[in-house]
Amino acid sequence: MTQRWRAVGVLAAALFAVNVVARVIIKLGFDGNDTAADRVSLGMFVVVGLILAGVVFTWGKAVPAARWGADVSAAVAVALLLTVLVGPLLVGNNPFGGGAGLFFAQIWLYLVAAGAGVALGYLVLIALGRDYRSQQLRRYAERNVGKPRRVVRR
Repeated sequence: MTQRWRAVGVLAAALFAVNVVARVIIKLGFDGNDTAADRVSLGMFVVVGLILAGVVFTWGKAVPAARWGADVSAAVAVALLLTVLVGPLLVGNNPFGGGAGLFFAQIWLYLVAAGAGVALGYLVLIALGRDYRSQQLRRYAERNVGKPRRVVRR
């Protein structure tokens, strides 16, 4: 059980680290340039989505969707809270300084990027037939193909 939560914590920390790196790049390199800051933020959302796609592709092979779905959801929730509430404080900004619109826009964009990454990873996994359920069905078919059905006499 501790390994399961350790993996969730590492994933949340990695997602938060991507946000921190993006915020530091924006603060040090593009402090006054809104267009460049928007591009760095977009890149951060793409990286978050790709990380989640890779994690879902890896975890989806070994465990059922309900388990990895709960783990990924927990990691995304923790990373989202850290990103929205703690991330701005690390670079000297107020989390609510941009107003409610910017605050909720960050939340929605993060959730969209996370959802797209999870969907991409899982759809590729299913398309390749390497997800947990497909592997179970393949093993079942291989196991039962060679045995004829036994006739039961009464």
